[in-house]
Amino acid sequence: MLKINLLSILCLLVFFAGADVNSGYQVGDMVKDFKLKGVDGKMVSLSDYKDEKGVILIFDCNTCPFSKAYLERIKGLHTAYASKGYPVVAINPNDPGRSPGDSFDAMVSYAKDNGYEHAYLQDAEQAVAKAFGASNTPHVFVLENAKEGFKVAYIGAIDNNTKDAEAADKRYVEDAVDALLKGKKPETSNTKAIGCTIKWKSV
Repeated sequence: MLKINLLSILCLLVFFAGADVNSGYQVGDMVKDFKLKGVDGKMVSLSDYKDEKGVILIFDCNTCPFSKAYLERIKGLHTAYASKGYPVVAINPNDPGRSPGDSFDAMVSYAKDNGYEHAYLQDAEQAVAKAFGASNTPHVFVLENAKEGFKVAYIGAIDNNTKDAEAADKRYVEDAVDALLKGKKPETSNTKAIGCTIKWKSV
C-alpha cells in the first residue's frame, strides 16, 4: 500500500511540477546518430541498428520508482519485439553526481542483477537526452527506420497504468510498434511521459 501511495504522490508531483521539454525531436523528425557507452563496455551507435526496422528507445534509470515499476514491461518489450525488428535500447541520462545510484558501475550491476538482454547505455554528457527533449524516466521514443534514417514515430509513456501492467487498457508502445509493423502510422503518436524528472547536471 505504501509503495502504491508513493507512486501516486510522485505521479502528481511530476504532473504538476515537471518538466516537459519542448525543444527536442517531435513525431516525424529525423534523428541524428549518436554513440554512447553500454554496460558491456562497448560503444553503441544508433547507426548500429541500421538493419533493424526500428528501435524502441527508452530513457530509463536504476533509481526511479516509475522505472522500477516498468522494469519487467521494458524487458518484455524487448522480448516481444527485438525478433520482429524493434529492439529496446535504454539510455540512462541521470547525472551520477545528483543520483549516485545511476553511476556507470551501478548500471552494470543493475543490468546484470535484472537479466537485461537489451542495450543499456550511459548518456554521460546528457547530450542525447537534450537532443530528444527527454524529460522523465521512463520516456519512450519509438523510432522507425525510414530510407533516409531513423524517424520518430511515437513519443511518450509505455502504457496508461504505472501501478499494474495487467490493468493497463492502453498499451501505447505496443500499439505503435504493431501499427508500424503493418506499414501504418500509430493511431496515438504522442502521450505524456509520467515518471521521475531527469537529474540534470548543475549549471
